[in-house]
Amino acid sequence: MAEEIKKTVKKAPAKKTTAAKKAPAKKAEAAETVETVEKKPATAKKTTAKKAAPAKKAAPAKKAEKKAEVKVEPVKPAVHEALAFSRDVRVTPRKVRLVADLVRGKDVKVALGILAVTNKAAVTAVEKTIKSAAANAVNNFNMDASKLYVAEIQVGDGLKIKRFIPRAKGSASGIVKRNANIRVVVKERN
Repeated sequence: MAEEIKKTVKKAPAKKTTAAKKAPAKKAEAAETVETVEKKPATAKKTTAKKAAPAKKAAPAKKAEKKAEVKVEPVKPAVHEALAFSRDVRVTPRKVRLVADLVRGKDVKVALGILAVTNKAAVTAVEKTIKSAAANAVNNFNMDASKLYVAEIQVGDGLKIKRFIPRAKGSASGIVKRNANIRVVVKERN
């Protein structure tokens, strides 16, 4: 069997003997392949190493060129509105809707003036949300502060906190403490 291995090793080209050296093999086979590699001149190893190095350097250069060609920035559409959210405001949505109806469709300055003279529980929450939406419009989207108006104001149910209150004869009744979510959209008048 050793004679057959010698014949195959001698017949195989230099590339296969180096591959055979890398692959795990039996002790006898490994010893024979080492002998055949040692007999060959050292210049053959150097030439294969030199040929492989330029090929590796060329590949990253091509990848960099492809990446440079692919980068195209999309055109961003112009933004005409800004919005703000207030979540879980500790006022019932029914009370907040009464205040929201007062300022819907008004200019921001007029809406803030109306809220300043209104005596309702939800005034502060609505006022803060309108101011936040106006600030978003001016700072983030470069809109003109004097042309802003309250385009939309929506009030929805927020988190419901459930509690109990003691009642007569050792019983209890449930209490639902409601919260509101406020969404304000501010746009620029043309």
